Amino acid sequence: MRLFRDPSTAALHLPWVEQVRARLAELDLLPLLALLPPDGFVPDFITPPPRSPLDRIEDELERVRATPPRQVAKELDIFAGQHGNRLPAAAVPLRRNPRREVPRLADTMADYWKRAVEPFWPRLLALLSTDLRHRATQLTQGGPAVLFRALHAAVTYDGEWLHIDQPWQGTVELSGRGLLLVPTAFSWQRPAVIALEPWQPTLLYPARGVALLWESPRAAAPGLASLMGSTRAQILTALDAPQSTTELADRLGVTAGGISQHLSVLAAAALVAREREGRVVLYARTPLGDALVGA
Repeated sequence: MRLFRDPSTAALHLPWVEQVRARLAELDLLPLLALLPPDGFVPDFITPPPRSPLDRIEDELERVRATPPRQVAKELDIFAGQHGNRLPAAAVPLRRNPRREVPRLADTMADYWKRAVEPFWPRLLALLSTDLRHRATQLTQGGPAVLFRALHAAVTYDGEWLHIDQPWQGTVELSGRGLLLVPTAFSWQRPAVIALEPWQPTLLYPARGVALLWESPRAAAPGLASLMGSTRAQILTALDAPQSTTELADRLGVTAGGISQHLSVLAAAALVAREREGRVVLYARTPLGDALVGA
């Protein structure tokens, strides 16, 4: 939502902004926007750390609705402290009556999700899932030093402390709680942290490949189309990152049923593999598929 306030910060996401803007005209987003300054602290109760990579949006919104009023007041007071101890007018009802206003806020978030994010979720999920697999491989093969060295230029690791270069000053002792890493597609410029009690300490970082998120699929090589047919060649070429059947159908202008049939043939030939991520099945090229496209 911050991107709509200042589109100059949304360079990588302008194709998405242009598609979505008209869908939001009927929503009263002011109470949410009041909690999203261009920079600085955002109350953590509107972005609670996920409990699982497979959390559904419904689960996360229920966590927002269940935020204790005392936690809402605590975070809003911190938020006000950044702005001369004054809350924006649209946020004052939330501070006065959180039991009534937090569910309303969550309902607005649900409406926003349906209009602005859900239609593009398969594409976003593919990007985030690919990033998680990459980070897990780094951690397994090289340990935390390799993982954090490549996470972001603002993040450094000295073997004992993780240093994050940002305006907020503070020290967070994990005390055995662990650190949750969450890739993000929209906050692509720098990392952010969630550090207040009782939330799980969390580092949000820009996912790899965000710059390619809204690009049209590249054309298949003529030789590949001659070998397997134009549509299958387009599908195989488009799978630079994992995607769902619906996402491929939307991007290539082919029916979902047709895409599914072609994917079955490509899977039988060991050129693509499938994996379920929650309620979505994602397809990705295998090393054999990569070699074929690369050749």
